[in-house]
Amino acid sequence: MALTPEDQLDSAHWDAVEEVSELLQEGQPQQALYLLRDKARSDPRNPYVYYFMGVAFYEIGRLEEARDAFQAAVKLEPRYLGARGSLAQVLRRLRDFRGAIAEGKKALALKNDDPDALHAVGMAYAALGQRADAARHLEAFLRVHPEYEAGQEAQLILHLLQTGHGPVEIG
Repeated sequence: MALTPEDQLDSAHWDAVEEVSELLQEGQPQQALYLLRDKARSDPRNPYVYYFMGVAFYEIGRLEEARDAFQAAVKLEPRYLGARGSLAQVLRRLRDFRGAIAEGKKALALKNDDPDALHAVGMAYAALGQRADAARHLEAFLRVHPEYEAGQEAQLILHLLQTGHGPVEIG
């Protein structure tokens, strides 16, 4: 079965960042950033370049640059679910709770059980003190069987909200 031109381009974009993905998995975000900057100059239309740039910046604690990179990725590819969920998470970490909710909802429109988006939206609602909305999203997050630590965090927030605490915010 022949690939469509869109699929061929996506495959080429992915191939261009495969080495970078490995560097990030090996815990080398600075080295990944050096390569990504070169790739952004040579292929500025590759959304994966900006996504992985966002991941690398996030890993080294440069949240504003991570936000900007994730925004560039979703501008190039609005249906890029991973970038959209990551953007929602970084906006939440930057305390832009309304922005996190907006981006998370866009991700949920693409996939209604996306764990990153459910977590980001639920946590942002919790930080704003909107208990019912927070609970709805965090309960949905727990139903998708998240990683242990994230699940424990969501359960703690739900408990705090149910016992009258709020707004509640955890990094």
